[in-house]
Amino acid sequence: MMMESEIHDTAAAVAEAGASPTPEKAAAKKTEGRKKGAPKGGKTAPRAQSSKPAKPGKKAAPKNAPPRESKGATILQMIGRAKGATLAEIMTAIGWQAHSVRGFLSTAGKKPGVRIESSKNDSGDRVYRTAK
Repeated sequence: MMMESEIHDTAAAVAEAGASPTPEKAAAKKTEGRKKGAPKGGKTAPRAQSSKPAKPGKKAAPKNAPPRESKGATILQMIGRAKGATLAEIMTAIGWQAHSVRGFLSTAGKKPGVRIESSKNDSGDRVYRTAK
């Protein structure tokens, strides 16, 4: 066992040699992080189809079922008829409110190849039809 005077002498000899008697912790190296204001998370890849069963309460479509028609396609089909479709008919068929139907028709009418005419019938209802 070393005596206290021997410990001090050894520490002094080590200090004179230029080495520190206790090892210092290496300085924490700062790694490059995200830049200030950069988003925290990156975009993730789209999810692949899961082989998990559907959640309870959700009905899976039968494998031989035809693809569902979109609500927009239904509206365009309705106004493509010879007599067109009233706002009320479209609202009932789709389940949308009047402002949603009008918004869809205004944006659909801006697309190339789609011209939508609007007029009022004898009873005062707004009727939409595609222009030919």
